[in-house]
Amino acid sequence: MRASRLVNLLLLLQSRGGLTAGELAAELEVSIRTVHRDVEALSAAGVPIYADRGPHGGIRLVDGYRTRLTGLTADEAEALFLAGLPGPAAQLGLGTVVAAAQLKVMAALPPELRSRASRLVERFHLDPSGWFQASDPVPHLGVLAEAVWDGRAVAIIYRREEDDPAAVERVIHPLGLVLKAGVWYLVAAGDRIRTYRVARVTSVRPLDEPVVRPDDFDLTSHWAATSAAYERDAPTVDVVVRFRPDRTERLRDVVGDAVWSTAERLDVVDAEDWWHMRLRMPWPPEVPGRLLAAGSGVEVLEPVEIRTALVAAATRIIERYDRPGGYRSSDEVRRPETDG
Repeated sequence: MRASRLVNLLLLLQSRGGLTAGELAAELEVSIRTVHRDVEALSAAGVPIYADRGPHGGIRLVDGYRTRLTGLTADEAEALFLAGLPGPAAQLGLGTVVAAAQLKVMAALPPELRSRASRLVERFHLDPSGWFQASDPVPHLGVLAEAVWDGRAVAIIYRREEDDPAAVERVIHPLGLVLKAGVWYLVAAGDRIRTYRVARVTSVRPLDEPVVRPDDFDLTSHWAATSAAYERDAPTVDVVVRFRPDRTERLRDVVGDAVWSTAERLDVVDAEDWWHMRLRMPWPPEVPGRLLAAGSGVEVLEPVEIRTALVAAATRIIERYDRPGGYRSSDEVRRPETDG
């Protein structure tokens, strides 16, 4: 345990420069006294490490000192290769870079770790996309990624909805990119910090204006907070349904695991031995279409608004398919019938 901590301390100083004993203690989750003992141990082992006194002091390595020790354990080496998602890397224009980096790391690993990493790549594959979902076309992802990296503002044209003909033009300060369930999102500052779906960006124009990055902004924390708020604050509706027991899995697939996890089974005696359940579903306007996909083995009992919307949708479908002869093109409607 201590050997691993000493390696981590050494790598922290190597990658970040000088750090105070308090900062090192927080990073390593140990006491300041333990940090001082570890520094003494590294110095006794010949590592050129020293401490500066004063308000701007800290613990440092002698300039130019680099250790060749990677500090990788077997689990860390496996995690490194498991984290390499070829699809997203390729979308960012980094597919060949990731492959080259993994090749170099593989060559530098000891034989045992190299064998374990190779075995993991052969036996595990991460695919972040959902079933039956093609990846969003993201032609401007590379330009946005470059703006994020370089800290440069961009002017974008953005459609709020996929099929919305209206679009807005904004000058934004890109702060970070997030890949969520196979979909890329851009977090950017403007009049406030907003999230943009990259596939709906129809134009990007890089600007010379530098990004003003909020001092306390952390992409991971911001995304976790806004995602939780989005799910928490989404409008919902309580729907009571009855369904055949053999349609349970189908209903669960339609409503999703999040809704199903909070579903309430109702103690109701049904003449057809169907089950009754109360579901809290988000985005009420979308609920009728989702439940229609569950088929005739599911019936909505409440609320009346959702039931009425389902009836209206089903009626439109019946009318569409109940026309004699089905669909005919305008040419076929105008073309007179002739013999031969």
